[in-house]
Amino acid sequence: MPGFLLHLGATVLCAHGGQATPSAPNPRVLLSGQPATTMGPPYMIAGCAMPPPTAGNGPCVTGQWLMGATRVLIGGQPALLQASPSICAPTGTPMTVAVTQTRVMGT
Repeated sequence: MPGFLLHLGATVLCAHGGQATPSAPNPRVLLSGQPATTMGPPYMIAGCAMPPPTAGNGPCVTGQWLMGATRVLIGGQPALLQASPSICAPTGTPMTVAVTQTRVMGT
């Protein structure tokens, strides 16, 4: 699954419109001048519109990537790709990459 690599400035959203940001991007590798992200650390989600229990099972608080690049490692961790699958907790919905850099690709 080839795709563009994710970085700190990428726009990642939960399924309910919450903004997801990486908790620990890798500062040693830069993509478009911003730190690259890897599969290990979770993403923190703010602004999720899913209602709390009794009305829903949200809001999304964290997001974890399930699979990263198979041929690109950053600091020993797989790099994240635009098409990498993910899951949010506690809702179980995926995160979506809306915008990312378009110069570096990986598989």
